[in-house]
Amino acid sequence: MSTASAFPLGCEPAFELAAGLGYDGVEVMVWTDPVSQDPTALAALSARYDIPVLAVHAPTLLLTQRVWGTADPWAKVDRSVDLAEQLGAGTVVVHPPFRWQRDYAGGFVDGVARREAERGVPIAVENMYPWRARGRELMAYLPGWDPVPHGYDHVTLDLSHAASAGSDALVMAEELGPRLHHIHLADGSGSPRDEHLVPGLGNQPCGELLESLAGSGFTGLVTVEVSTRKSGETERVDALAQSLAFARLHLAPVVGAGRV
Repeated sequence: MSTASAFPLGCEPAFELAAGLGYDGVEVMVWTDPVSQDPTALAALSARYDIPVLAVHAPTLLLTQRVWGTADPWAKVDRSVDLAEQLGAGTVVVHPPFRWQRDYAGGFVDGVARREAERGVPIAVENMYPWRARGRELMAYLPGWDPVPHGYDHVTLDLSHAASAGSDALVMAEELGPRLHHIHLADGSGSPRDEHLVPGLGNQPCGELLESLAGSGFTGLVTVEVSTRKSGETERVDALAQSLAFARLHLAPVVGAGRV
């Protein structure tokens, strides 16, 4: 479970929810919550709730641009890799650069590859979507929002983002092949607004994708990343429980496929 699934709650309530519902681990979204940036505090939560940190999401969202400074975007990636190493997490998730980060974007593909080779931690670049305004698409990301044509060795496929982009998630998964390393499980209706619905409540092939991955021997992570921002306590628990049940149901063909 991504700690972002409990937003606006902080890290400790997210760990408590994940453990109480029976998730296998958490993906820590690094944001303004100081605990999300602190390896000692996160390790203590992991021990307290007996739930491992399996992935770290770097603060590369628009809303987290000021986390860990704005001068050097690579510093965010490097600190995220440091955090993952300290916590024993096997994956760092990053978004592609924004188009105004031209120097960063110009060396992004090579920079990711170099860091993976030097540090040994997979850096899984996430698919995004075009920004739309007044019927026009805006180029928000460089080298692009779609990771498929770029040379990343590890990719995160987010189904909510695929919905907003109008992408076919099944085709993306097939084209990525062994480069598909990580799944952000959520749903979407095709709205240009990123929705992160509970899987099964939108029009994305969430179940079909999970069954395909289970049948292919996929050993990466499946991370529930749904929005409960406007939910009350009971609604949030229900949404996260439903998401976990959905994932386990559709990953069932292969025992042990894709920890959630």
